[in-house]
This record gives sequence, structure tokens and C-alpha cells, in this order.
Amino acid sequence: MATRVLPGGGVPAAARRRRKKLTFDKVSFMAVFLGLPLVIYLVFVISPFAQAVYYSMTSWGGYNNNMPFIGVANYVKLFQDDIFMISVRNSVILAVFLPVITVILSLVLATLVTIGGSSRGQIKGLRGAGFYRIISFFPYVIPAVVIGLIWGQIYDPSSGLLNGVLTGMGFDGLKSYPWLGDSRTAMIASMVVIVWGFVGFYMILFIAAIKGIPAETYEAARIDGAGRFRTAISITIPLIRDNIQTAYIYMGILALDAFVYMSVLNSTGGPGNSTLVISQKLFSTAFAKGQFGLACAMGVVLAALTLIFAGLVFMVNRLTGGSREVNE
Repeated sequence: MATRVLPGGGVPAAARRRRKKLTFDKVSFMAVFLGLPLVIYLVFVISPFAQAVYYSMTSWGGYNNNMPFIGVANYVKLFQDDIFMISVRNSVILAVFLPVITVILSLVLATLVTIGGSSRGQIKGLRGAGFYRIISFFPYVIPAVVIGLIWGQIYDPSSGLLNGVLTGMGFDGLKSYPWLGDSRTAMIASMVVIVWGFVGFYMILFIAAIKGIPAETYEAARIDGAGRFRTAISITIPLIRDNIQTAYIYMGILALDAFVYMSVLNSTGGPGNSTLVISQKLFSTAFAKGQFGLACAMGVVLAALTLIFAGLVFMVNRLTGGSREVNE
């Protein structure tokens, strides 16, 4: 398109801006802050995922260069495998319940230690709130393997702390109850361990978000007669909604994996595969059976479930008004 010339022979300012030459500063800025991160993302994120998709369409054994291409045969085999479908079901169960339980508990605790104190005077948390923060965050600094080993001892049917306490309280029927050895309780017991390990971290995350809400907002709600529950529902949750969404997604991703916790608590997948998750099945398929192509297909399925989960969370947040600003 021809450049429009002004009556005096000049060129419009917009055209001059379009024709402005790239300087070294601009080129170097784009290379460092745009080009370099893009290259790193392509090399370390997109490229491995693309390779995994390709390997999932081969019968690669993992220890040689022989990779016969078999198309979608691995995916057909997966969805005809009853044990794999059980692992998918268990992973979905964890993704549904773990984020809900963890986020709710963390939000309740964060509210108590920040604004759950006396309803008179200055807005503050419960007495000794600092101590509660340290105690609740402590499990997060313990490695997941250690947490699994500790709780494995607590759940021990013969000498575990849990059965000892319950027996001391009069529940004699639970004297030797195998919490991780019964298909009815193995998944619930495993979920308790994961929640215990992460509730403190997300509590600290929500505490930081709540601290960013002006105290005048809570003062106004108190003057209007709003109770603690009403204040949490109408003020706290809407104002830290983005933090809740982020926490929910991260906890959901962890729940879909859960490899370390499940492997330590029940390395074989629990009674009747009741605690078997996709990552456990993937690991055993690759390194115990030497079927790396099939294991890559499991990894692709797990990645797809993770993307679907994150997409659903964003969609629900948008449909429920998360994209709109909170009314003053």
C-alpha cells in the first residue's frame, strides 16, 4: 500500500513509526527476553513432549534403536487394558477430591489465622497464629518419601500409632485393622497423607493473599453486621479467587501424578489395584516390562488428562464470574 503524502510533502507520523529501523537495543532485547525463553521452552518442553508422542506410536523397547512404527496400536491396547483403566479411574478420583479437600482446609485455616480472631477491635487472627503457621507448614518441608514412610508406620496394623490410639479410645475392632491393606480404606488413607503434606503450604499461600486485602474492607463488612462465614464467602474468596484457582490447578496436577506417595504407601498398587495410579502403571510398564512405547502412550494420556483438568478449572472459573472484577 502506498504511503500517503501530506500537502507540504511530509509523511504522516504513523508511517514514520512503521518505517523506523530496528536498533541494536531493540534486537538484543527481543533476542534475550523473547527469543531465548522461546528457544528454551521449545527445546525443554515442546520437543520432549513431541518425542513422547512419536515414541508412543512405536513398539520401542527402551534399550535399543529399534523403533517400529505401529500407529495408534498402543492407545487401542491401553483402553482395552482393564488394569490401566483402573489406574485412570483412581487418578481421576484423586484429581476430583484432593484439590477440593486441600483447598477448603487450607482456606479455612488461613482465614482463622488472619481474620478469625476477636470480633471486636482490630482485625486479627486467632491467638498464637504465628505458631499455627509454623506447625502447619512443617509437613511441606519433609520429603515426600519420608512422609510416606512415616505414615506407613502410623498405618501399620500391628504396631501403628493410629490403631493404638483408636484401640485406647475403645475401638477394639480396629486393633489390627490394615488401613492400607483393605481396598475399602486404602485410597482414603492415601489421600489423608497427601492432604496432610500439602495443606500447610496452600494455607501459607492463602494467608499471603488475604494479607493483601485492605483491613478497611473487613471493617466495613463488620460494621454492616456480616459474620465470619458471610465475610469469607462475600469478601475473602472473591478477592483471592485467582490464588484459589492457581492452588486448585497445581493441586490437581499433583493429584494426577501422586507417584511418590502412592509408590511408598503401596508400591504394588494396593489391594485389588485400589490405589494404582497412571504414573505407577507407566513406571512398571517401562522399567519392569521394557515396553517404553506403551509407557509413552500412558504418559501422553496423563498429559491430556492434565490439560483437560486445567481447562475445566479455567472454564468453570470464567462461567462463575471469575473473569469479572469484584464489585466494590
